Amino acid sequence: MADDVKEILFSREDLSQKCRELGDQISRDYEGKELVLVGILKGSVVFMTDLMKEITIPCNIEFMEVSSYGTGATSSGVVKINKDLDMDISGKHILIVEDIIDTGITLSYLVDYLKNRKAESIEIVCLLDKKERRLKDIPVAYIGYEVPDEFIIGYGIDYAEKYRNLPFIGSLKDEIYKK
Repeated sequence: MADDVKEILFSREDLSQKCRELGDQISRDYEGKELVLVGILKGSVVFMTDLMKEITIPCNIEFMEVSSYGTGATSSGVVKINKDLDMDISGKHILIVEDIIDTGITLSYLVDYLKNRKAESIEIVCLLDKKERRLKDIPVAYIGYEVPDEFIIGYGIDYAEKYRNLPFIGSLKDEIYKK
């Protein structure tokens, strides 16, 4: 797998430090509030696991599987919910945990979808923000890093279900996904 990496963008140590910083800020901002972290499967699992260990206030966790990609490298533009929430979120503060924001299509749809559930608030934390590719303007409360318009892998982020288990974030060599 490592041979397919063009460049390591963020090391394991970088990611650990960023999770501490984000966890500290989230803990301060949500002190005294009923917080629910909603991880977007599958990519956010590694980030969410490390992030929630750094949050020092009580919180619940939930998961959704939402996609506009399928197994391809570009968004199809059609959002599909494969797994919905299991809990009632009315009156709770929702923090959507996303690995990477690219076009914004999926998250824009998801925020609108969750607004109908009567949550007290809905915010987004993303580890990586690829602003160059944004098609939908969505507010993001917490951003780990801005990344270039390259195909990103590792730390939960995949290409065709591979590379999620890399302990760092890197860019994938062009020849791998442009076949």
